[in-house]
Amino acid sequence: MLTYSFFFLSHHRYRTSMATLNLSSLQSLSFHRLFSSFPQNTPTLSFNFQPKPSVNPRPISLKPYVSEKPRARVVALAVNSLGETEAVAVSPENGESAGELPSGAGVYAVYDANGEVQFIGLSRNIAASVAAHWKSVPELCGSIKAGIVDEPDRESLTQAWKSWMEECIKVSGKVPPGNESGNATWVRQPPKRKADLRLTPGRHVQLTVPLENLIDTLVKENKVVAFIKGPRSAPLCGFSQRVIAILENQGVDYESINVLDEDYNYGLRETLKKYSNWPTFPQIFVDGELVGGCDILTSMYEKGELASLFKK
Repeated sequence: MLTYSFFFLSHHRYRTSMATLNLSSLQSLSFHRLFSSFPQNTPTLSFNFQPKPSVNPRPISLKPYVSEKPRARVVALAVNSLGETEAVAVSPENGESAGELPSGAGVYAVYDANGEVQFIGLSRNIAASVAAHWKSVPELCGSIKAGIVDEPDRESLTQAWKSWMEECIKVSGKVPPGNESGNATWVRQPPKRKADLRLTPGRHVQLTVPLENLIDTLVKENKVVAFIKGPRSAPLCGFSQRVIAILENQGVDYESINVLDEDYNYGLRETLKKYSNWPTFPQIFVDGELVGGCDILTSMYEKGELASLFKK
């Protein structure tokens, strides 16, 4: 049996580790696994062999193991602890932070005016998430702590969030109110989509006013009206789908009419073409005036002109 005693020397401090290895199992030993937990910059590996007289030891050459790029566990540890992170005050006058909040991905904690943690979250865009919280619960947003994760994959973000949560619970003895089960105050709820409007009570019901008059009343009494092919929840053509996506992205409160609904909007397509003098669909009206179809709306969107249009 051959006994090896080996020592690790680090420029930070001395660490001594001794182990006894059975020579017969030496081939199955993974030195990479053995040394992978040590820092990459360990400068010296020295071995002191103490063979028994009956055995001729053979020299063993070991190359330092170069680990792969640090994964989530290491990235999470790179984020400062909750206690070490500096808080950024939120201005009650304008709803903005007094300092710059990062727009990158990471973990953040929201404190109320009394310095109590209300919520710890993770986000792909911390600044946008904090802005949304301010709009929904400004009375709970006194200051913010934020930590950026350099490699924001799902695992690293989760690890960073867990480390802050565990620290918060250890210090306060409780889960932040916003993170308690069943609390939906801090979770952005998907907006409820309106139902499409119907111009008539039914195809077989006799109208008392011309359909063109109903169209005129509809577009003049509503800020934004989109005449599309199919329901707004599932448009039936790419142009209508594009228009709905733009309106949703702009956060516009709009009404929609399905021109393909022959039960409640019978005859609408031909009547609307004459009313607007526009031959195709979709058609978008703002303040009673025809803006155009998909191409025009897309062009205005790309030029940043829609915000001013909808604010008029």
